[in-house]
Amino acid sequence: MAEAIETGASGKLNRRAVVRALLKDRAGLLVIGGLGAPAWDITAVGDCPENLPLWGGMGGAAMMGLGLALAQPERKVLVITGDGEMLMGVGSLATIAVQRPRNLSVVVLDNEHYGETGMQETHTRHGVDLAGMAKAAGFADARLIREAAEVHALREAIHAGNGPLFAQIKVDEKNEPLVLPPREASILQARMREAILGPEAHLQ
Repeated sequence: MAEAIETGASGKLNRRAVVRALLKDRAGLLVIGGLGAPAWDITAVGDCPENLPLWGGMGGAAMMGLGLALAQPERKVLVITGDGEMLMGVGSLATIAVQRPRNLSVVVLDNEHYGETGMQETHTRHGVDLAGMAKAAGFADARLIREAAEVHALREAIHAGNGPLFAQIKVDEKNEPLVLPPREASILQARMREAILGPEAHLQ
């Protein structure tokens, strides 16, 4: 039975519960967490070598996911990022759609705010439709999600590997306690390389 996903005071989904649902029984799923809250959220669910949380590089999460998906076509790759970060890197949607990696999913946790810089409103607060942009770019599957049941269906689609898949999930703007991953980028990169390539990764 699917675990319940709680909502916040706004009636929107709790972002950490959404991430927990998406990463449940993740198997070998490789996950990139965008700058800020998504990086804390994937860490809160459980830090592991298959996670690459980004401490910087705003706007680059989706393209990093594309590179990883192309380099590892037999592995499922999930990018979890925020609406502000995705708006900065919105051109990546066109590149991903043209490359058509079946093993790549991009999930945007859309709280309609820039959480790392003072909670200024993003353009999604005023009607900008990221899922619509992804669909127009040519994504095989682009969804706007507001309900818990849709999150559980999304998890199944991520593991089915019929991408590229894009999902914009409306989440509550409430801040969650910080759960920080390791800070050193070289450590994060090295442990993911070893998780993918084995011990010989350090000899390449």
